Amino acid sequence: MEFVFRRSYRGRVQAVILDWAGTTVDYGSFAPTAVFLRLFARRGITITVEDARVGMGLTKKDHLRAILARPAVAEAWQTVYGAPPTDADVEELFTYFVAQQTPVLAYYADPIPGLLDVLKELRGRGIRIGSTTGYFSDMMAVLAPEAARRGYTPDCIVCPDQVPAGRPYPWMCYQNAIQLGVYPNEAIVKVGDTLPDIEEGLNAGMWSVGVALTGNLLGLRRDEVDALTPAERQAARGRIAEQLYRAGAHEVIDGIWDLPLALARIEQRLMQGERP
Repeated sequence: MEFVFRRSYRGRVQAVILDWAGTTVDYGSFAPTAVFLRLFARRGITITVEDARVGMGLTKKDHLRAILARPAVAEAWQTVYGAPPTDADVEELFTYFVAQQTPVLAYYADPIPGLLDVLKELRGRGIRIGSTTGYFSDMMAVLAPEAARRGYTPDCIVCPDQVPAGRPYPWMCYQNAIQLGVYPNEAIVKVGDTLPDIEEGLNAGMWSVGVALTGNLLGLRRDEVDALTPAERQAARGRIAEQLYRAGAHEVIDGIWDLPLALARIEQRLMQGERP
């Protein structure tokens, strides 16, 4: 008779890794959207807000590739330029995007309501606070100090240009675990508002929590969300939660203010021997 020994972590959550835009700052994840619209208009291509949001959560070069892969955008590009976009086109678009995006990030650094209170509670419980993002280091050099000035300072920030590849690869999450000094990965919860956020956490062997109402998948300002009727809000929440759960999310919350409740449920699952 053969036996296999398997260790099972039954402890508490030790760290959370938070996304930035749409999860902790920039309610509705608006900072990149307007820039993408202007970027393509400059090249004679009209894209929709839906087009601009399709790759949110990815590194910005991959985000651009996702937009260019949209059938309507690809057709428009072919019409204007007589050929599909090349890698050189992506590089040119990205260079312009960085130049236009970086200066405006300071205006999108306000913490999402509830964030600072939640982090105070988590830190009181000894939970470390990490972060990943689709923004490169030079962009975060603008956004992070502005967020800090408003009260939000995670214990570490990892950008896609600091690791071999960004989302959905797990490298940024792994680097967070190293910098935070936390293991095993089952003790870490990744939180984000996009499907690549969820996949990033899963690929890292961590719990993944999706954010439904403050991020990219809904794409509304706080006042617009507040103006929704209860029925409209519930319908939107259900539609987005379904996408996040189908992507593999273990929990879905309305906003960062609900994170402690999600962590409590995850800790209960851990104590029962469940793994992400």
